[in-house]
Amino acid sequence: MIQPVWRAWVGHWAADAGAGYTYLNEQIGFEWSAVVGFTYNFINPYTQYRSGIDADLDWAISPYLTEKLHIGAVGYVNNQVTGDSGASPVLGGFRSRVAGIGPQIGFFFPIGEREGYLNLRGYSEFDAKNRLEGWTAYVTFSVEAAEQKSGQRTFPRVTTLPR
Repeated sequence: MIQPVWRAWVGHWAADAGAGYTYLNEQIGFEWSAVVGFTYNFINPYTQYRSGIDADLDWAISPYLTEKLHIGAVGYVNNQVTGDSGASPVLGGFRSRVAGIGPQIGFFFPIGEREGYLNLRGYSEFDAKNRLEGWTAYVTFSVEAAEQKSGQRTFPRVTTLPR
């Protein structure tokens, strides 16, 4: 999966791009995933300051206890690969890094005719440099997309890459 994302931080825009892989063995009930990504920060027009490019690796390992419940471990490493720049970089390049590891639990459940998913995960951060270190927690809630009904417009699948 490759998914570019645009987002706005306080005062500036950033662009994320990443690719991931998930291995799922339904026979034994085991899943692991990894995503590597980069974040490019645009200059903050108010301060004329630009944060450097970040590289990150996120991973998760989860055995399934039942068909609808999994528990496991999650982690990440975030490393700023280029220094900050722009007006008044008083602290120099100010490259940061941090890593985190912790538990996760996920539930699948019905919502009408669709399936919902709730995931809770937390990270204890360590090896921080030039940034805060502590605990973070996340909640993810999603509902699968509705099935297309016959008569709805479908779009052709691309079978070859454009040249």
